[in-house]
Amino acid sequence: MSPLSSSAFQPVAANERIATLDVLRGFALFGILLMNMEAFSGPLDMSFTGIDPHWQGSDYWADAFVYIFVQGKFFTLFSLLFGAGFAVMAQRASSAGRDFTRFYLRRSLGLLIIGVLHAVLLWSGDILVAYALLSFALLAFREAPRSWLPVLGTAAYVGAAVLMLLLGALMQFAPADASSTQQAAAVAVIEAQRQAYGHGTYVQAIAQRLRDLSASLGALLVVGPQILGMFLIGAWFARSGAIADPARYQRLWAVLRWLLLSIGLAVMCSSVYLQSYNPPGRFDMRGATAYALTAIAGLLMCLGYLAWGVRWSRHLQWLAPAGRMALSNYLGQSLVCTLVFYAYGLGWFEQMGRAGQLLFALLLFAGQVALSHVWLRRFQFGPVEWAWRALTYLQLPPLRR
Repeated sequence: MSPLSSSAFQPVAANERIATLDVLRGFALFGILLMNMEAFSGPLDMSFTGIDPHWQGSDYWADAFVYIFVQGKFFTLFSLLFGAGFAVMAQRASSAGRDFTRFYLRRSLGLLIIGVLHAVLLWSGDILVAYALLSFALLAFREAPRSWLPVLGTAAYVGAAVLMLLLGALMQFAPADASSTQQAAAVAVIEAQRQAYGHGTYVQAIAQRLRDLSASLGALLVVGPQILGMFLIGAWFARSGAIADPARYQRLWAVLRWLLLSIGLAVMCSSVYLQSYNPPGRFDMRGATAYALTAIAGLLMCLGYLAWGVRWSRHLQWLAPAGRMALSNYLGQSLVCTLVFYAYGLGWFEQMGRAGQLLFALLLFAGQVALSHVWLRRFQFGPVEWAWRALTYLQLPPLRR
């Protein structure tokens, strides 16, 4: 490949990075692992359904902890940070007078390729495909007035919750046997996942992952507006300077830390009180309302977590290397966990309790943090980050320091 001209983008040097963003990415990465453990260790469609009543003792409380404090809070935080990263890149392009659109389209296409490979070859719970597809839409908001971003982002996010309420209301008019048919279909999918991942070969697992990927693309009707909304909110945090210079926004951060986090936790508890568990395939007005409350709680608690992360970022610098290698670590979690739990690996599928899953996640993440520190002493980027940059910049950036 020929070298890029001096007016083209180059990979960002370590001393040009916003350190707080790396810390926050590392923090979010741990929360995502805690959330995904249930989906790694059992059928994907049996996870994310609430506090499963079949758990007992410490496993039940571990499941409740993840549902109340983790699920839906950290994937939103990671989405927010994605939007912040987009805004930082756009600002640097504008300051340097460089073409941003072609660079960003290549970047999104590269992420889409990585996401599809991840979803098909490693784990069907992938979020990268959704990020890549929605990042194309994010480009349309590059020139939006800064003050519009939180309004548009909140509207998109809340709109998804309203859509779920409308769908729940429509289900009230569905034929009487529609619910039982839907639940039977959900049970069939779960059994197919159990057979493919818990008892099948690697080839059978790939075939099931292709089916799961198709279903997840359909879910973008609801999840998509939430992710795009968080992208836009994150873009505001970057463009306003609130993350790079938090001292200028002390009142905002205080409101997010104390008020929004408290309100979000109260909304989450009300959702649990209304319906703590929703069996796969069952969807009615009560379930839709619980989902909408959980989504709103996720937004509010995510912003609270963001504020606390910014507040304690100086004490959490040890997370920054993991955040700088967030993509490699995210894919590494899928690789390790599927090799541990799936039949073509150690075969621990549906063998580990919820409390054990959280302990496993803690140990795995600690190992990733340590490995990230060691790796970045010798190399400039994580291995997947390096490949992503090669696709984006159309050249092979130097890897070693």
